[in-house]
Amino acid sequence: MSQQHFDVLIIGAGVSGIGMACHLKRECPGKSFAILERRQSLGGTWDLFRYPGIRSDSDMFTFGYNFRPWTGGKVLADGASIKNYVKETAEENGVDKHIQYGLAVKTADWSSADKCWTVTAQREEGGEIETFTASFLVGCTGYYNYDKGYKPDFPGEEDFKGQVVHPQHWPENLDYAGKKVVVIGSGATAITLVPTMAEKAAHVTMLQRSPTYLMPLPSTDKVTLGLQKVLPAKLAYKITRARNISIARLLYERSRKSPKAMRRLFLSIIKQQVNGKADMRHFTPDYNPWDQRLCVVKDGDLFKSLKSGKASIATDHIERFTETGIRLKSGEELEADIIIPATGLDIQMLGGIEPAVDGEQVVMKDKIIYKNVLVEGVPNAAMIFGYTNISWTLKADIASEYLCRLINHMDKKGSRVVVPRDTENSLGEDTILGALSSGYIKRAEDRLPKQGTHGPWKGSQNYLEDVKILRFEPIEDGYLEFDGKRSREAAEGSAGFLKPLRSALFGS
Repeated sequence: MSQQHFDVLIIGAGVSGIGMACHLKRECPGKSFAILERRQSLGGTWDLFRYPGIRSDSDMFTFGYNFRPWTGGKVLADGASIKNYVKETAEENGVDKHIQYGLAVKTADWSSADKCWTVTAQREEGGEIETFTASFLVGCTGYYNYDKGYKPDFPGEEDFKGQVVHPQHWPENLDYAGKKVVVIGSGATAITLVPTMAEKAAHVTMLQRSPTYLMPLPSTDKVTLGLQKVLPAKLAYKITRARNISIARLLYERSRKSPKAMRRLFLSIIKQQVNGKADMRHFTPDYNPWDQRLCVVKDGDLFKSLKSGKASIATDHIERFTETGIRLKSGEELEADIIIPATGLDIQMLGGIEPAVDGEQVVMKDKIIYKNVLVEGVPNAAMIFGYTNISWTLKADIASEYLCRLINHMDKKGSRVVVPRDTENSLGEDTILGALSSGYIKRAEDRLPKQGTHGPWKGSQNYLEDVKILRFEPIEDGYLEFDGKRSREAAEGSAGFLKPLRSALFGS
């Protein structure tokens, strides 16, 4: 058993982990760090998912890192291009040399006596246990289980004579040419799979219990391509990024404030897309816009497949699988050679790690998150967690910047331990993923940490607000305890100074 010590230990080499490492190297150049990755390659989600058509569901000008512009005019990028972008970012910043692959973290224990974390990880090959110690631990593992996706137990599934393939475990070289395919689900994965598979399959049916709000989006941004011809690349990127953030924020805010008007808008766009060739009941959800995440349709490809007859939609409930397909509760039978349950993710925090503080397990569902970064009552530990209503990386970037600011602040004042403390009973009902009503979030409410009811414990899902808080507000705000001591004066001073600015920019 070997043991290595680092100032900062990052768990996960996906988009968040690579971003955190790059910020750390740029802003805390004297700190030693390592990234532990259980897989044999970086990329996280973009290395795991291999199903046909896998792509971003957010525009790449906001999904790209703020320190490394996404170039070109492609708005929605395929999975391989995104993974390559992350890989190149790691190499250009020299963080690829700090990744240790094939290590599955098993335990993480904080010792107040030693003022450090002890982390054990098991080698994928050979099974040897390695031990690491670190002054600061950063979880960059996303929010779902990489080993398995969510799949209900369908009645009669054992009777089906064809193939059942979950998108999270797509077999290499699956032959679906000329075959009848049923995709169960109506989320981003299903919306991507159906038109892509329809190009080769005999027919693809999207079977949904309830519709999802859809938004067609061109895969190429002609305005950005035009800007890139007349402006420096970085300036064109900043303009495009600011525009896209503003549009995404506007759509979200209007959906929350004027749901009926936005519902009419979204449905009118879809009605124009299908042009009378599909029943609008398949596109009319029974919930308000942004109660669940909006799904993007690249170049309207789903609508094209439906209008051509290569694909169709069934809105119904499953009675049971049969030998030849699926029988619906309406009595209709869907024939299938391949059934794909695109039924969502299995939510999991910290990659399944159960951290402990001085021997006592940290129960995440009982915890609230400080500024959506630090865990209440847990020393020197953070989670990089992105947005659910706009691009994940927007929040991952500024959360990483905040952590670097915090680490540098601790060095400046000579502190070794920081702990966020909730002394105002701020525990709320919403989880860290917000108030979305998506099934995969509802299923995991008993596993997810919570947001607070006010102050830095309540997540805003507002990028502009978070930029102000995470980049500019003083580190010492009265909620953080450094080496067992809190700074009340700093809290009162910063609150008083920033209150007029907050009111002027964002309202009360």
